Amino acid sequence: MNTSKTKNKYQIAVVPGDGIGKEVMEATIFVLDELDIDFDYVYGEAGDECGQKNGNPLPEETLDIIRNADACLFGAAGETAADVIVKIRQEMKMYANLRPVKTYPNTNALFDDVDFMIVRENTEGLYIADQEELTEDGAIAKRIITRKAEERIIDYAFNYAKENNKSKVTGVHKANVLKKSDGLFKDVFYEVAERYPEIETEDFYVDATAMYLITQPQSFEVIVTTNLFGDILSDEGAGLVGGLGVIPSANIGEDGALFEPVHGSAPDIAGEGKANPIAMMLSAIMMLRYIGENEEADKFDAAILKVLNDGKILTRDLGGSSSTMEVAEAIKNNL
Repeated sequence: MNTSKTKNKYQIAVVPGDGIGKEVMEATIFVLDELDIDFDYVYGEAGDECGQKNGNPLPEETLDIIRNADACLFGAAGETAADVIVKIRQEMKMYANLRPVKTYPNTNALFDDVDFMIVRENTEGLYIADQEELTEDGAIAKRIITRKAEERIIDYAFNYAKENNKSKVTGVHKANVLKKSDGLFKDVFYEVAERYPEIETEDFYVDATAMYLITQPQSFEVIVTTNLFGDILSDEGAGLVGGLGVIPSANIGEDGALFEPVHGSAPDIAGEGKANPIAMMLSAIMMLRYIGENEEADKFDAAILKVLNDGKILTRDLGGSSSTMEVAEAIKNNL
């Protein structure tokens, strides 16, 4: 490695969390340390084990670590995910959730040519805990849709398309039934679209979109939608390209950014070295692009692609028998 070049230095909050989060985080840091970047890692606790030990699954100290960092890498949270990830998103005003859906080789993907981004609103909709309550007859949940939040996320999606040479943005809603809330989303979608005349626009109902993701996923480039719909469609997208073990995500906001795989803590295999680290690594690549280290991100991505193309060192979910760290070592060697 050429050490004469002055390395850029970044402070990264590292929150491994629960279960396989610790294992995939270790594997990812192992490869990141080989890049030509100087990272200062500051570790924080969060999740189920943290809650059992400290009485709080998300200590204020961890939030401070995330606030003070250039970016945050998060592993996985178990049963306390809503108290951890959702709270971090709200505290840090991380309004945009990015879920890339991209085909990699030897991943049991249903198609070999899928590559689109789901941009999901992250702060409102049904995922607001204090808007849900029990009643004598059952329970009621309020779905909050505001012009400000939807305009912000839709503009983010169009700007993302513009900056990443995407030619089309698809708005997803259910305005034929939810005429006021999703009707507002649809109206705002086309208002924002007028600012980007060079980008093609279309909108679909969410149920139709779910079908089109199976029948014609190649037709999508950027999808923008509300919180719950984005969550569901993202997991469907994961099924298209080989499962949650290869799906990264980013949470981008006004006060910071957090990058995490979407596979959860998988307690059934935790501690066994079976976890696929690629989703965590792809999340780290999204972090590298966020901080402007595109050259190193390309290098990391190419190393992953080389290992997957070879098809010799794969974890069990991809049909192989290699361990988490064996995959990490192969990727590091291909840098």
